[in-house]
Amino acid sequence: MTGELEIALHRLPHHGELPLPEYASAGAAGLDLHAALPAGQPVTLAPGARALIPTGFALALPEGFEAQVRPRSGLALKHGITVLNSPGTVDADYRGEVGVILWNGGDAPFTISRGERIAQLVVAPVTRIRLREVAQLPQSDRGTGGFGSTGTAQLS
Repeated sequence: MTGELEIALHRLPHHGELPLPEYASAGAAGLDLHAALPAGQPVTLAPGARALIPTGFALALPEGFEAQVRPRSGLALKHGITVLNSPGTVDADYRGEVGVILWNGGDAPFTISRGERIAQLVVAPVTRIRLREVAQLPQSDRGTGGFGSTGTAQLS
C-alpha cells in the first residue's frame, strides 16, 4: 500500500487480547473499532439511550491530522445504532482513550458485548484556517437559500 502513515497506538490494560483496530478489507477507508468492555459486563442500550463505550487504546496522531469516529453502516441499518456525535473527532494533541458515544435510534434494546465491532476510525488531514471578517460576502448562485433550497434528486 502506498501513502501509509504510521501512527503510535498505546494499548491500555483493559484492551487485553482484543484485536487492534484494523481494516476489514483492502479498500476499506476506516479501521474497525472494538468494544473494550469488561468481560461478562455487556452494555444494553434502550431505545433513545446513549453510552460511552471504551476502545482500550490511545493514539498519538501527527500534527495536521485528526481521527474521525464514524458509525458502522450495518449497525445503523439493522439496529438503529449510530455514533451520536458523528463523526466524533480525535484531535492530534489528545492522548486519552478513544471512546465511542453510541446511541440507539432503533425501536428495540441493543446489547454491546466485549470485542464487538462498534464503529470505524478514519484518519484525515486537517486544514487550519484563519478567518477574515468582511462587511459583506461575495454573491453566489445559491445565495442565502438554506436547508432543502436546492430541491430533491430525481431517480430514474
